[in-house]
Amino acid sequence: MTTPPITLCGFSLSNYHNKVKLILLEKGIPFEEELIKTHSDSEAVLSCSPLAKIPFIRTPQGALCESQVIAEYLEALQPEPRLLPADPYAAAKVRELCTFVELHLELVARELYAQAFFGGQVSEGTQNRVRRQLIKNVAGFKRLARFSPYLAGEQFTLADCAAWVSLPLVAMASKAVLGEDLLAAGGVDWKPYVRFIGERPAAQRVTAERKADQERAAAAATARGG
Repeated sequence: MTTPPITLCGFSLSNYHNKVKLILLEKGIPFEEELIKTHSDSEAVLSCSPLAKIPFIRTPQGALCESQVIAEYLEALQPEPRLLPADPYAAAKVRELCTFVELHLELVARELYAQAFFGGQVSEGTQNRVRRQLIKNVAGFKRLARFSPYLAGEQFTLADCAAWVSLPLVAMASKAVLGEDLLAAGGVDWKPYVRFIGERPAAQRVTAERKADQERAAAAATARGG
């Protein structure tokens, strides 16, 4: 069997791993996956991802880290099906949406994840700061997002790959910790959109494999506890 030219390194519970995986599947680029956890101090990982962040990819030319860098590489590697418009301005608007989703929404909400998903605690000061910032940033995002039916307009793009994996986390984290889904409260009707994208065959595979990995992890944790 021929080894696929790209290895996607990370794990399926990571939204950024799943963003890259969705792009690979949408484009039909052959790849294999290698399980790599965060915070590794392995030289093999650090030589590919100097901050030990996932995902990263291995290619015949070498490694690449940072999901948006990888996304742009994959778009250049195999332009069809196109996930960035040919028009420079339209392509820039897609990149703008990716930045808003990941920098101004997900990265801000990430400060809540310890309490929302991992049993930790987030200080009241942090909660208040995140609430203020998310309210402001959601309003800005709403001005840019078109949802007609895709995030940037009529075509499925890299912006949808970013939004589909991250918007639910922003909503769930704010609901769990702040008591309110700040996306919905800000007028972003994200649930029908996420369901719509989730109907794509590539998205269905990402979801199915993530759920299977979650179930295996839960079973392993139960076995260890027993």
